[in-house]
Formats: sequence, C-alpha cells, structure tokens
Amino acid sequence: MTIKVGDKVPSATLNTMTADGPGPVATDEFFAGRKVALFSVPGAFTPTCSAKHLPGFVENADSILGKGVDEIACMSVNDVFVMDAWGKNAGVDGKVTMLADGNALFAKALGLEMDASGFGMGLRSKRFSMIVEDGVVTELNLEDPGAFQVSSAEHMLAQL
Repeated sequence: MTIKVGDKVPSATLNTMTADGPGPVATDEFFAGRKVALFSVPGAFTPTCSAKHLPGFVENADSILGKGVDEIACMSVNDVFVMDAWGKNAGVDGKVTMLADGNALFAKALGLEMDASGFGMGLRSKRFSMIVEDGVVTELNLEDPGAFQVSSAEHMLAQL
C-alpha cells in the first residue's frame, strides 16, 4: 500500500555517514517532533538527480528552512558510502542530510519502490518529495515515471 497524506511514516532504519563512519538513522526518531522535508531519487550520480533534484534543494535550503522546516533530507537506494560521496560532490555542506536506504526497505515500507532492472539498477525508490510533521505526512509529491516537476525544491517551497 502506498503512503498518503495523513499517514504515519513507517518504522525503518536508514544510514548516514557520521564522523565515526556509517551510522543508523531510525525513522521513528528522525521524524519525531519536527518538520522534515524529505525527497527521494532513483539513484545518486544519475543525470536528473545530480543536475536538478539535489542541487535544487541545496540552492533553496535557506528558503526552505526559513519556512519552518527543521531538516532537509535526501534519500536514495544506494549504500551509505555512495550517498556520502554524492553529497560531498554536490556540496551539501550540512544543508541536506544524505540518507541511504541500501536495501530499499524504507522505499518498500512507503510503497514507493520501483523496479529499475531494465536500466541495470534493480529495485529503487520512485522520485518523490514529502513534508513530514512529527512523523505524519502532510504533503506528498509523487512524480510520474521519467518526470521531474512536483518533487522539486521549488514546488515544495510553494507548499510551505
């Protein structure tokens, strides 16, 4: 079942790079008591994700945070090392938290996984963005396959 506005974000464990190496991020704790702008991409270093999606959130981070968002997070079905390298390459510099969903467990729990085997990428996350307030989805922007419009930072800014 696909998550929808009004639903609680499912419990899962993602990973992020810390000063001490890879570290777990429990979604129950990550989303609790605050407003988070989460966006997900099919793959780190892929064309649209690297040229538009992540850069849009980096460039608009101050504006998004200025609208009451506590944290901006980027998720992808990649390992934590790839997400860390991609974040460094994109200059996220603390503006966007890079979250790895290495086995697509969170994407599956959200009902937002896709089969990208035709592109040699296996199981991935669909392209989407959402605003989560105290663990509950208040906005969900799911892209049609191959599209990039409603999950952009600019679209999210208009929702805040």
